Amino acid sequence: MLLGDTCTRGCRFCAVKTSRTPGPPDPMEPENTARAITEWGVGYVVLTSVDRDDLADGGSGHFARTVQRLKEMKPEILVECLTSDFRGDLEAVSKVVQSGLDVFAHNVETVRRLQRIVRDPRAGYDQSLLVLKHAKQIKGEILTKSSIMLGLGENDDEIKQTLEDLRSIDVDVVTFGQYLQPTPLHLTVKEYVTPEKFNFWKEYGESIGFRYVASGPLVRSSYRAGEFYIESMLREQRKQEAIA
Repeated sequence: MLLGDTCTRGCRFCAVKTSRTPGPPDPMEPENTARAITEWGVGYVVLTSVDRDDLADGGSGHFARTVQRLKEMKPEILVECLTSDFRGDLEAVSKVVQSGLDVFAHNVETVRRLQRIVRDPRAGYDQSLLVLKHAKQIKGEILTKSSIMLGLGENDDEIKQTLEDLRSIDVDVVTFGQYLQPTPLHLTVKEYVTPEKFNFWKEYGESIGFRYVASGPLVRSSYRAGEFYIESMLREQRKQEAIA
């Protein structure tokens, strides 16, 4: 996780500590992060961060420098960036997308009706869709990805509409997980969704065109089994491109 451990937003599902004025980013973090990941020897890595509304570019430059340095050190590594919405700043989105990443992820989190209940007021359903749409428009060959929490009071029709909205902007991958209340101060769980229902959403998502759907109670947006599948898919895609 880049850009510190303190978020400028206060979403009601998240227990990350918050402040209007977090400390400044570590200027050496992109270099140090890239070196550490290179030494780990992994083939696929997910970079994410807290929201940094206090920074002019939302932290996008920091993200981009980290990806660029990592790709310089290990060109074959696959990089996923799970980002904030950068307040809807599409220049910031472009900066991250054009850094050399392979997967751009941004989470809508929940259905449209529940956005203001679940997320910080500075976030929004349409803003998140715009971010994902822009990422695909400026670099069509990357994979785009989003995640939805279940158990917050959403209904099936709302979930289907959310999936249709994501597919309409060519999002490739979606994950579903169970919302779990992190502390008594956060939103309560409205429903514990059954494994059978999670399987239904996996099959439904695949039926409407998602290239991959990870769906289960313990699935999170950064999900190792899902990353393994995406890594295999991307490497096969690179192989076919090389042959062509």
